[in-house]
Amino acid sequence: MIFDRIAILDWSAAKGPKRGKDSIWLAVASAFGCAASNFATRYTAEIALAKLINDAIEKKHRLLLGADFAFGAPTGFIPQLTGQTTALAWWGWLTERIKDTPENVSNYRDIAAQMNRHFSGDGPFWGNGEKVQINDLPRLKPALPPGLATHRVTDLAARGPGSSPKPVWQLAGAGAVGAQVLTGLPVLERLRQHFAGQVSVWPFDPPTTPIVFAEVYPSLLADAVRRHCADTCMVPDEAQVRLLATSLFRLTPNDRERLLTAPDAQPEEGWILGAGQSRVLQAALG
Repeated sequence: MIFDRIAILDWSAAKGPKRGKDSIWLAVASAFGCAASNFATRYTAEIALAKLINDAIEKKHRLLLGADFAFGAPTGFIPQLTGQTTALAWWGWLTERIKDTPENVSNYRDIAAQMNRHFSGDGPFWGNGEKVQINDLPRLKPALPPGLATHRVTDLAARGPGSSPKPVWQLAGAGAVGAQVLTGLPVLERLRQHFAGQVSVWPFDPPTTPIVFAEVYPSLLADAVRRHCADTCMVPDEAQVRLLATSLFRLTPNDRERLLTAPDAQPEEGWILGAGQSRVLQAALG
């Protein structure tokens, strides 16, 4: 489990170009240190990610790309939506329907409403933050359709001080991640298809290819991020990608292999790299 570079991506579903806090940040750690970049739009971020992957392949480097949004959904959702039982089927389903302009305008709310129509009741997706009403996308949290859970197993495993993953279903409100999931997965799927044979998606694929995608949750290092921000006045988004990239790069190959051994991850749900093992990540920072 040796990687030449570790990249950590903090995604954003912002409407319109945005930099700084609550925008897209990418940190890349290597033997030469750690560098961070800030992207105003998802369009420019996708181009940069493609260049990063292409560069790693050309140089015969192994790259671990961690993205800060869910790679799957609670068990039972994906089969009813797609007729298949793996998270990657949802990636493809979303990629065919989610549209995002170079100016950062996405139709993800409309697609969330479309997904809700596959289920009884008003959910599971909720949180319409727009002034315009969207049919079948409630503003407030509804009761979940029968058989669906609020959280994935890995979301619960990742809980701890300063670390409390929000459900995939929530699109708006404090800490919401659903919009990032719906806008981020199509980007990873396009990259996966473009670099077919070179990319594996952990834990759904064995992490043996030159490029490995993994779901991460930088809040596992919440205390270290707070201290770093206090010392440097850095925005939390930049601090957390820098620290997590550095931590993962400093791990011994054995420690990294243990992190990449997901405990019985469901094919629909996936697993957060390092969930339940925040002490290992913190220790690597020294």
